[in-house]
Amino acid sequence: MSESDLQFDLDADGVATITLHRPEQMNAFSGAMGDALAAAYQRCDEDDDVKAVVLTGSGRAFCAGADMSDAAATFDLSGSSLDDFSAAAVAFPAFRVRKLVVAAVNGHAIGLGLTLAMQCDLRIFAREGKYGIVQVRRGVMPDAYSHLTVLRSVGMAKAAELLLTGQTFRGDDIERLGIANQVLPAEDVLRTAQSIARDVAQNAAPLSVAVSKKLLWESPLLSAEDVERKETALHIHLMTKPDAIEGPMSFVEKRRPDWKLRVSQDWPEWPD
Repeated sequence: MSESDLQFDLDADGVATITLHRPEQMNAFSGAMGDALAAAYQRCDEDDDVKAVVLTGSGRAFCAGADMSDAAATFDLSGSSLDDFSAAAVAFPAFRVRKLVVAAVNGHAIGLGLTLAMQCDLRIFAREGKYGIVQVRRGVMPDAYSHLTVLRSVGMAKAAELLLTGQTFRGDDIERLGIANQVLPAEDVLRTAQSIARDVAQNAAPLSVAVSKKLLWESPLLSAEDVERKETALHIHLMTKPDAIEGPMSFVEKRRPDWKLRVSQDWPEWPD
């Protein structure tokens, strides 16, 4: 799949690399890009050949935010119904993909650019970049589930610093704020993210990753008793399957595991 605003590559190890591809505009986010990204994420979720996902940007930026080439019309909804407006920006966000999604934030990520990265499970940032959720300085407000993703990542005080001040930060500040798993030189960001994704693709059981990710993202809304009940039900589902034998056997035999379960075919009935 290759679109004008987005590129998709799936390697032999099952790592899908999705690249925001408007380098001349610093990957400013367009409606076409949002549609293509949602379609790419949905493909990654449904395709068992995809074991892990990396999201990055082409050129020197990850995503400079909303396309403001027509500044006055950037947030103009006069031509559409409010019912059609999606504050999520991407109809199928990264946290709904039942695979590990790593953001390789290779350069500047501003506004929607940073909130898109916050939808991913892991985030590798370029030290040289500028980062900020600046929407309050543009007359709107943070979007793309950021009131969920940022708060759950860093807590109230740091989420307020990111969302309510609209300030921009450098890589060292991003490390202090706690939204980065790693902060590296820009040239190392994509390679590191792909290495993490490849390790998971080669060694982690796909269904185990998928059910753990879904529960991890919903757990902040659950009680401890709810989490324990769901963990138990899902664990029982996994323990009765072949991968629960293959995992220990491949570890003892010091070989790469040959997982049999597929997310598309073996997904459990989700516990209430």
